[in-house]
Amino acid sequence: MKVQHSTFNAPRLTPNRAHGARAFNVESRMLDDGCFSRSQSGSVLIIVLWVCIGLVSIALYFANTMTYELRAADNRVSGTEADQAIEGAARYVSLVLQNYATNGAVPDSTQFKCAAVPVGDAKFWLIGRDPAEGNSTEPYFGLVDEGGKLNLNNVSTNVFQYLPNTTPDFSENTMDWRGTNGDVALDYASLGYVAKNAPFETVDELRLVYGATEDMLVGEDLNRNGVLDANEKDLNGNGELDPGLFEYVTVYTREPNFHADGTTLTNVNTATQNQFRSLFQSAGTSSATSMAQSIYRSIHPNPGNPRVVNNCQGLLDFCLRCKNAGMSSSDFSLFADNITTSTNTYIRNRVNANTAGTDVLIAIFMGANIDEQTAISAAQTLVAYRQQNANNLGSIAWVIDALGNNSPVVTALAKGDWLTTHSYQFTADIAAVGPFGRGYRRVKFIFDVSDGVPKILYRQDLSRLGWALGGKTRETLVAKDTP
Repeated sequence: MKVQHSTFNAPRLTPNRAHGARAFNVESRMLDDGCFSRSQSGSVLIIVLWVCIGLVSIALYFANTMTYELRAADNRVSGTEADQAIEGAARYVSLVLQNYATNGAVPDSTQFKCAAVPVGDAKFWLIGRDPAEGNSTEPYFGLVDEGGKLNLNNVSTNVFQYLPNTTPDFSENTMDWRGTNGDVALDYASLGYVAKNAPFETVDELRLVYGATEDMLVGEDLNRNGVLDANEKDLNGNGELDPGLFEYVTVYTREPNFHADGTTLTNVNTATQNQFRSLFQSAGTSSATSMAQSIYRSIHPNPGNPRVVNNCQGLLDFCLRCKNAGMSSSDFSLFADNITTSTNTYIRNRVNANTAGTDVLIAIFMGANIDEQTAISAAQTLVAYRQQNANNLGSIAWVIDALGNNSPVVTALAKGDWLTTHSYQFTADIAAVGPFGRGYRRVKFIFDVSDGVPKILYRQDLSRLGWALGGKTRETLVAKDTP
């Protein structure tokens, strides 16, 4: 009997089924490819976005950089215009001095422009000092008279030591620095340099003198503009500006001892009685003959012995003798510019009584052995008198009128040649800004007119000291124009 083995035969795919399987596989692969494609597209999108953000950032960075560069370029242009404004201002000051600083006169700030003077699109200011010595918080604009200061090369220790911020030791050190005898009491070699043993060439040389400090030289006036600015500290709390030595001293004063045309002045110590009479008559003084005799006798008290001479020590001494002889101040002023008591070609030790500050006058008076209280009172009297009698300051006679013939200060001053009423050197402290208040510059010039023609003796850039035009100028003339 045959046993039949049953076998399971897998169904055979028909062509249709086979095609469906292949279609299924293809669809599956397409589905997988589609997922990969979408994932890849998303990554590309993110990369593109990051690239765009980077490009935009770079564009913004360069745009911002160009903005700063544009402003920097604008500031450079403004600075250049300010520089040129300062050059123009220097020429302007030369013209002012040529026209108004004749025969030792001090130009009045009302005679010319001193503030916000336009030069093209820039402006300049002349930073001065208030002649009224007020306690303002805003700078005064005008020229600064160097003749109202003490000359470092001629001032004595007795006078110098009484200036504010000065000590007797520093006064001795200053005289030691300029001494020409080679005898130096201090060892400057330990400081890395040697004493000059020669006259000062600039005021800034005081920085080299042993014992000098910034507080001593500039005081509370850090930017040296003559006022206590908002950013400067009132160290002693007195509500006033207390400047340093730089404010009171100079090295540039020089008064010519001759007429502008080169002719000599009449030396009263060697003049004859006839010369006095001719001098007084030519000037138009009253009682010229009798006055000439009286003045000549005061200088030559013994006519029989010409060797006995009581010389005048200075112009104030001669003026006092004239007034004691009965001459009026107005008569004396008629010939005051034609006389001298010195044989030097130039006189360097006098201080202009018309412009000297209270502190300088006090130092001079105390240096002449006047006690402090009397010196302070006399200095304040002179400052008040010249403010009230601005048109009567033509000759040194006004000092006697203000203090009196018998004043101990007048008596002391008559023993030397301390004061004058002429000045020939001036500081033009010029500050300028370009368009829109940008490009601030500041340069100090020292002008000399002692030879008849204004010339620049010294130039110093002070821009590093910062803004010196005050808050009001910044607000009204600078800030409001800034875009």
